[in-house]
Amino acid sequence: MASAVAGCTTVSYYAQSIEGHVEIMAKRRNVGRLIRDPATPAPLRAKLETAAAIRRFASEKLALPDNSSYRSYVDIGRDDVTLAVFAAPRFSLAPVTWCFPVFGCVPYKGYFSRKDAIESAAELRAKGLDVYVSGVTAYSTLGWFSDPLLSTMMREDDTYLATLIFHELAHQKLYVNGDSAFNEAFAVSVETSGTRKWLRATGDSAGLRRYETNRNRSADFLRLIGQTREELRQVYGSPRTPEKMAAAKDAAIERLRARYRKMRDGRWGGYKGYDGWFDSPINNAKLAATSVYGEQVPAFLRLYDLCGGDYPRFYDAVRRIAALPQPARSEALKTARSCG
Repeated sequence: MASAVAGCTTVSYYAQSIEGHVEIMAKRRNVGRLIRDPATPAPLRAKLETAAAIRRFASEKLALPDNSSYRSYVDIGRDDVTLAVFAAPRFSLAPVTWCFPVFGCVPYKGYFSRKDAIESAAELRAKGLDVYVSGVTAYSTLGWFSDPLLSTMMREDDTYLATLIFHELAHQKLYVNGDSAFNEAFAVSVETSGTRKWLRATGDSAGLRRYETNRNRSADFLRLIGQTREELRQVYGSPRTPEKMAAAKDAAIERLRARYRKMRDGRWGGYKGYDGWFDSPINNAKLAATSVYGEQVPAFLRLYDLCGGDYPRFYDAVRRIAALPQPARSEALKTARSCG
């Protein structure tokens, strides 16, 4: 999450961003040395060996940057490396954006300090905004620094670790200033295609089946969110009083929860992996944050297929589209009929 180190217009935000990042960078330990060190716990050594193999695969097979990122490791001693604070107006799905040097405008603010994130969220709520705070597992400095592997990246299986490394390196490969939806969808498309390629290359057919099942659930989830966002667009565009608009908003969110429960207990066979998301408060900020990562992914994956699965050609095609101004950029991605 680039805003965690990009800074903001206030000295205090700059201070916590720089201090948090510098603290992590100072704790880096070389992955190769840790693997060779007999004092390294066996489970961590195994994870680091897998991470090193994934890192090589990223550069050799996915044409991702071959640099010093993800060749060091830091145990950060907490569940999330940063907290991202999202906000949106009470009756709008357009997220509030903040602008940073180099990284442009993004729909969140990143905090290394939980206390700072909670205080920022409270200030935004006091202004009448919907607010959503989300824990972040990894962030990218877009190649400005040698980003390390983090203990937060190691807490799930090897497939999850691969998705994170591919995703964050994709941000280093290509980044469009001020277009978070484009940037995140591009990174997710590299993450998705790269993870499939990695699992096939390692002969992990069971892992590939699990991954595809999870991808299908994610697509189902995003379709539910998209349906509710469309319902809310109609609500917010109607000439209702604030009281009636609030009631209609609440009703749309409850319908979302009901549709989720029906899908969970039917199509998903009782899988409860998204219960936490639906059991916690849902508002415009949460819906906006979720849509940033998903809406343009199918178009990027289609472009990848049009490029024959050739990553250099795919990246060149994405760069040509990225050079266009908005909204021409989104339209070109959506209507692309060839790689060239």
